[in-house]
Amino acid sequence: MKLLYRTLFATLLLLSVPLVSAGERFSEMRFKELQAAKQPVLIDVRADWCPTCKKQSVILAQFQKENPQCGLTVLDVNFDQQKEWVKHFRAPRQSTLLLYLGEQQVWFSIAETRADVIRQNIFNSVKACGENA
Repeated sequence: MKLLYRTLFATLLLLSVPLVSAGERFSEMRFKELQAAKQPVLIDVRADWCPTCKKQSVILAQFQKENPQCGLTVLDVNFDQQKEWVKHFRAPRQSTLLLYLGEQQVWFSIAETRADVIRQNIFNSVKACGENA
C-alpha cells in the first residue's frame, strides 16, 4: 500500500511541475521569417500535461544553452490549442519534433526522449552545429 501512495504522490508531483519550454510560441509569421533566413527551426508539438514533452523540453533547453553556434530556434505548437498547425505538420500526437532547414524538413521524431539521439540528429542536420561543437 505504501508503494501505491508513493507512486501516486510522485505522479501528482510530476504533473504539478510547470512545463519547461525551450522555445517560443509558434506563429506562422515567425516560422516563415526563420525559413526565409535559412535558419534551423525545430517545431516542438507539445502539451502542458505531457510528461514526454517535459523531458524533451529539458533536453532542448540544455542543447540550446550548450550549442549557441547552431542558431537553433524552437517554436512550440500547442497540441491542444493550435490544432490547425498540428494537422499542418502532420503530427500524430504531442511530443512530435520536426526540424527544418529553410523549407526542407530534415528530421521528424515522435516521443523521442534520448538526449543523445536528439542531439545527434540536430548536429547531423545543422551544418553550423559541427563547426564549433
